[in-house]
Amino acid sequence: MPLLRGAVIAAMPKAAKGTPFGPRLHAVATYLKTFQALSYERLQGAFADLFGLRISQGGLMNMLRCAQGRFLAERDQAIAALRRAKIIASDETGVRIEGSNAYHWVFRCADAVVHQAAPTRGAVVVRTIMDGHRPDVWLSDRYVAQQGHAQAHQTCLAHLARDVAYAIEASEDYLLSRLELWLAKAFALARDIETLAASTVAAKCRALERSLEAILTAPTSCDLALHIQN
Repeated sequence: MPLLRGAVIAAMPKAAKGTPFGPRLHAVATYLKTFQALSYERLQGAFADLFGLRISQGGLMNMLRCAQGRFLAERDQAIAALRRAKIIASDETGVRIEGSNAYHWVFRCADAVVHQAAPTRGAVVVRTIMDGHRPDVWLSDRYVAQQGHAQAHQTCLAHLARDVAYAIEASEDYLLSRLELWLAKAFALARDIETLAASTVAAKCRALERSLEAILTAPTSCDLALHIQN
């Protein structure tokens, strides 16, 4: 009987398509990678130690990509809520993505929190997420890319307090201690504002504004204090 030469191609069996792992393993991989921030290498080790599974990094990536689709509908709803919000808070921090420096952005409103990884720290990330929406108030630190996205801007006092705490450790300038006390009063007002009468809140706000004006115009030779004043 003569030999037949040439390629013979058969259809891929259904069992060979998709992933061999079930939804619970997908959930464990998603949890460890996102909430516990395990690298792919550490995730490999965790699966090997916990379950005796030897999974390639490519296999883990496919699992995460498969799980990603489960979150798209909720993410779209969160972004839609963000684009309707009147007050939005935002921040960004450095993160490594596939070995490269990148940034993890977080946007928050009363009804949603949106996380966005991006290769840039530029304002283009904000413009893309907001898609033309301008809220009444934008809350952030003093980074320039966070400015100009709303009708009014509220500087994040938590960021300012952190800068003041660092400056106090590095300097003995009295102006910084005054600003630290002012921030403590501002935080106390924010904590108790729902229990105070409107007239009391107004009076405390006026007092805070007067004392802050005095702090911002006070003379100082400390570079750190000057930076915070500016």
